[in-house]
Order: sequence, then structure tokens, then C-alpha cells
Amino acid sequence: MSPVIAEIVRSGVVEGHHYGAVVALGADGSVTYSRGEVTAPFLPRSCNKPLQALAMVRAGLDLDGELLALACASHSGEDFHLDGVRRILAGAGLGEDALGNPAGWPLEDRVRDQVLRTGGTESRLFMNCSGKHAAMLATCVANGWPTATYLDPAHPLQQAIAADFAAQTGESVAHVATDGCGAPLLSTSLVGLARAFSRLATDPATDPAADPAADPAAARVAGAIRQHPAYVSGSERDERVLLTAIPGAIGKAGAESCYAVALPDGRAFALKTDDGAARARPVVMAALLRHLGVDTDPGVDTAAVRRTGEHPLYGGGAVVGEIRAVLV
Repeated sequence: MSPVIAEIVRSGVVEGHHYGAVVALGADGSVTYSRGEVTAPFLPRSCNKPLQALAMVRAGLDLDGELLALACASHSGEDFHLDGVRRILAGAGLGEDALGNPAGWPLEDRVRDQVLRTGGTESRLFMNCSGKHAAMLATCVANGWPTATYLDPAHPLQQAIAADFAAQTGESVAHVATDGCGAPLLSTSLVGLARAFSRLATDPATDPAADPAADPAAARVAGAIRQHPAYVSGSERDERVLLTAIPGAIGKAGAESCYAVALPDGRAFALKTDDGAARARPVVMAALLRHLGVDTDPGVDTAAVRRTGEHPLYGGGAVVGEIRAVLV
């Protein structure tokens, strides 16, 4: 049985629980805090996207800046996201019809409602994974690989991603599932996910043992996430707020309440709630960062980090409770 990592508290009464697991790694890669099962394989969903993007850059994907950030994204479907996906496809000489992800609505309610008000319909471009899919197609074009079958786990693209993913996490891939967007979904443990994010985020300038020229691909991906956090998520999403509040941080949330964050000194954090409730994800991550003192590190916007973890509960139009993390 997973431990409780968050409680639903209404009018002073605990009316429910979120169970799950969390892990924190120190700058040296050691586990400094954990609750629950953190070494068993699970499906990190869209937390894998920065790692997939890194594998694609190593395989020849020629993107940088906001377009590379978009390759890592579960985007909100805002106009700048859609424009970026079109630019990636155009650079590869492809159109929207090449995308293999299903049609969908914008991920963020505010954006979706605007599309509905203007008579818009679902599209492959709106679907939050379209940036990743456009990047996958661009990687195929760069290598002369077929584009029609790019989602097949046996495709050279997916084989390259799987091999690189295992190297990043330091674990063999126990399960290959199908993600909601149709792409292969690779498993790892929470420790493996945190380890991969730590390696991606480590800034050679703060790590004397690191060779600044050792992994330019990782520097490109991490730099894109840091410089363009709104492209990785959206203008008003909690992920964007957190990455903006912590200098040098990278991070990615995923469906079913997965989350991974890493700092440029190598500290990294990952979590998963069993019930997949999205409302618990930012609450637990903010509490974990606060528990380990990250929110008061030099240069960090302490108030902004803590706000990402606030989830009030209402009764009669007034705040009567909250979702609160349980970290002991």
C-alpha cells in the first residue's frame, strides 16, 4: 500500500487522501528523501518528453530555442504553440497531416473555451503532444527514415530513443506501453526519472567534475527549457510559474499526476500519485521543495514557489479547506 502523500481537508476534517510516492536526489545522485516505492518501474507519461527530445537531438534533430522547448512540451494550445509546431513541420518539409497524434482540444481550459466560442474544432495541432510529434517527424527527415511509421516501436527513431532513454535513466526499459498520443511510452522508476533529469540539468559551471563540452545536446535541451518555459507548458500553468521562480530549474509534468524537477547543481525530485489526480501534483512538488529548503535557496522567488502548491477548497463561495501534502 502506498503511503498518503496528500490529504483533502474540508472544514478541519480530512475527507480523503492521495496515495503515491516521492523521491529527492542530492547533487551527488544519492537518495536524500523518499516516501513510497521509488525503485519499481512506472509510466512517467509526458515527464519523458525532455528525455525523448534529448535522444532526438543526439540523433540529429536540428532545433534550438523555443522550438526545441516545444519538442519537450505538453503545450496549452496557445497561438504561439501552434505557430511553433507549424514552423517545425515546415522546416522538415511536412504539413499537419503528417502528425500521427490524435486530434484534440487545447489542454488548458481557458484556451479551449476560446476555441469553442469562435467555432473551432478538435485538431492534431491543438493536441498537447503535437510539438513532440513534429520533432519526431523532423528527426526522421534528418536521418532519411520513413515518416509514415514513426510511431512503431520497431522504427529506427523509437529504437534510438529507447536506447538513449535507458542510458539517461541508468535502467533497462521494463515496459513499452502506448501513450495517450500514440507514441511509445517507456517505463523507468522514480529514481531513474530523477537521475535522468539531474543529468540533463547539471550545469558544468557549477560542477567542476563536468566537462562543458561533454554533452552539448543536453545543454541545448536544458537551455531551451530554461529560456522558454511557457513553450514547455503554457502562459498560465503551474509548471511555468515554478520554472520561472527557481533560477536554472528544468521540469516536466505528466498525465496521471507525474512530475519531475531538477536544479542546475544536480538535485532532482520526482513524484507520482496512485490515483492520477492532477490537483495533487503541484501541491506535493511544492511541499517537497519546501521540505528540502529549495524554496529559500538564493535567487528563488519563495512566494511564487509556495503559491504553486496552494489548492484551496471552497464551500458556499468561501475557502473552507485545502489539499495539503503529507511529508514526514
